[in-house]
Amino acid sequence: MSRFLSLRRLRTIIRKEAIQMRRDRITFAMMLGVPLMQLMLFGFAINNDPKGLPAALVAPVQDRYTRAIVSALELTGYYRFTAPNASAAEAEAMIAAGEVSFVVTVPSDFGRRVERGERPQILVEADASDPAVASGAIGTLGTVAAQALLREQGTEAAAAAAATQNLEVVTHKRYNPEGVTAYNIVPGLLGVILQMTMVMMTAMALTRETERGTMENLLSMPVTPIEIMLGKVLPFFVVGAVQVVVILTAAKVIFGVPFVGSLGLLIGGVFIFVMALVILGYVFSTLAKTQMQAMQLTFFYFLPSILLSGFMFPFAGMPVWARAIGETLPLTHFLRLVRGVMLKGATLWDVAQPMVVLAGFVVIFAALALSRFRQTLD
Repeated sequence: MSRFLSLRRLRTIIRKEAIQMRRDRITFAMMLGVPLMQLMLFGFAINNDPKGLPAALVAPVQDRYTRAIVSALELTGYYRFTAPNASAAEAEAMIAAGEVSFVVTVPSDFGRRVERGERPQILVEADASDPAVASGAIGTLGTVAAQALLREQGTEAAAAAAATQNLEVVTHKRYNPEGVTAYNIVPGLLGVILQMTMVMMTAMALTRETERGTMENLLSMPVTPIEIMLGKVLPFFVVGAVQVVVILTAAKVIFGVPFVGSLGLLIGGVFIFVMALVILGYVFSTLAKTQMQAMQLTFFYFLPSILLSGFMFPFAGMPVWARAIGETLPLTHFLRLVRGVMLKGATLWDVAQPMVVLAGFVVIFAALALSRFRQTLD
């Protein structure tokens, strides 16, 4: 038998590690799931040049010239008119709520000005709270619309030369006229940082009790599962409150991010969001047997949450299946809420939908946590 290396001893150790890996199903699933998820998300879901963006059309008189411009904009692939007959008030409400990325306004005298040979105007308002959404679509706007108008007049041959002389496209970048990236990223960081810390710390809290063997002492006390859950998650609200103060202060003082909405409304949304996160972390703690597994579960959740929520890449530019997954993530709805309140001055009515959805997540996660607690800790 070799003193330094024995193939038999080595085979025994390898067999032991293989058995251990097979028993640790969560770690094994992470080894296969994370690479596959990255390939799917980065290969199919992520798009830095978003197209098919929702738009509203405000056109009291939809004559042939208006229809030609609308058709040309849709053919570019950037615009998708989900509200082709909106009024000015309806369009304003939709862009404030984030339901559309653009509002195209064609005045009622547009056709008459074209036929008189005057220089007509159209107004395009873009939701520039995410600069990446508006840049590509606005860049092609003027030339495409002008050429469509000239073709409709029967002057297609001169379209390229006279494109900038026959139509004036007035663009208005709403909520972030300068296109400052920090205005979009910094409010989103509030949700991302809260998610990373709240979910991970809460997920490891109960798992640590189980690993150290102190859970039996806790269960021997005259407490109910819901009391244990609340006792575990509520202290983390203090940590979350400190993080919110630090991030909002830095956003205003260091980055100069405007805050045009209600602070009370934002705090209410943050409270519901943090409640959903800490309970989700509690659910992860009931699934994991060790702190390492709890950390792996949280990282597996972070990856699609950050990529598909609209934090790093425009949400509207993702394929339908990716947006469907994104709608199941709390961060997606919180980003709509925080950006709406901070940058757009959204009211309670404007952000009612994301707040209701976040409250729904709280109820669903709480039910799962209590169910898993009874199943695993009886």
